[in-house]
Amino acid sequence: MARNSASCAGGQVKCVVLPGFVVDFDDVKGGAAGNNPAAPARRAANRRELLERAAKSEAVTALGKVFKATKVVVVAHYSGLTVAQMQTLRKQMKQVGASVKVAKNRLAKIALEGSDVASIAPLLKGPALIAFSVDPVAAPKVAVDFAKTHERFVILGGAMGTTSLDPNGIKALAALPSLDELRAKIVGLVQAPATKIAQVVIAPAAKVARVVQAYASKSGESAAA
Repeated sequence: MARNSASCAGGQVKCVVLPGFVVDFDDVKGGAAGNNPAAPARRAANRRELLERAAKSEAVTALGKVFKATKVVVVAHYSGLTVAQMQTLRKQMKQVGASVKVAKNRLAKIALEGSDVASIAPLLKGPALIAFSVDPVAAPKVAVDFAKTHERFVILGGAMGTTSLDPNGIKALAALPSLDELRAKIVGLVQAPATKIAQVVIAPAAKVARVVQAYASKSGESAAA
């Protein structure tokens, strides 16, 4: 391997520069490599910054996938909840196939760009968390029930697809039967006529559609005003 001699630190120190390597002249300033006490601290700070940037990029990517795959998102303030209470909320969400995430609002807003639920961005202020699920009823139902017994858990609103929802909209979704409840009804009607089963399946879907239509109309009227 060819080596090139170079004069480092203003000609005070001779060093060997290997191809592909970069010499930090601050490290050899003063006549001996590593004698600059500020250099290690600066390198450590640079490494931390690179790691933080990588972590933020990964967080945005992960949140972006969540926002694109979910059917419903609930945003709530959680200031004042204890660690135990947050663990209870996470457990209850997990039991119905929903999830809870606490992310930096700035990163979450970046991740929301281009997703159907991007309308929740203005809600991401202060100590906000997001609850989400593929079942459009699961996350709202747990959130509303949890808020009833935890006054510090305040539902701000959310979105179902491209439809923005205020707290009342979240409560309206929570009042509908979840997919699991719907499946249980179907199992109980296995021996029933096919038309009756069809009614059980179609009715909740129609209710969801009415909720969406109502809030879509409301949004249209607000825009027109």
